[in-house]
Amino acid sequence: MPVKVCQPLTWPEQRPSAYLLPRSVGAAEAQRASAVDGRPIVYWRPGCHYCLRLRFSLGGLARRAHWVDIWRDPAAAAAVRAVAGGNETVPTVVLGDQAVVKPDRAWFREQLRAS
Repeated sequence: MPVKVCQPLTWPEQRPSAYLLPRSVGAAEAQRASAVDGRPIVYWRPGCHYCLRLRFSLGGLARRAHWVDIWRDPAAAAAVRAVAGGNETVPTVVLGDQAVVKPDRAWFREQLRAS
């Protein structure tokens, strides 16, 4: 008797965290917008529990940042590797010239409130 393999339960596009985070933009678009409006860039990826925790801790403040999915944009993944010692560690927050890998949630909330 053949073994039946069940498919895992998935959300549309197999990207459940994409529905819980603000709309993602490309790295170039986020960098241009951040240069104009001074808002931070948050690099994230679907399925990252740390990213989800950060997002939920921010509440409505999350809309004050530019969110970039590193799995959709190779330039974003390269930007993260450049500041994270060659790793694609997320969440990574870029605020001006400062990059913070896995930022403290309270610190980031304060940065967003000030922006």
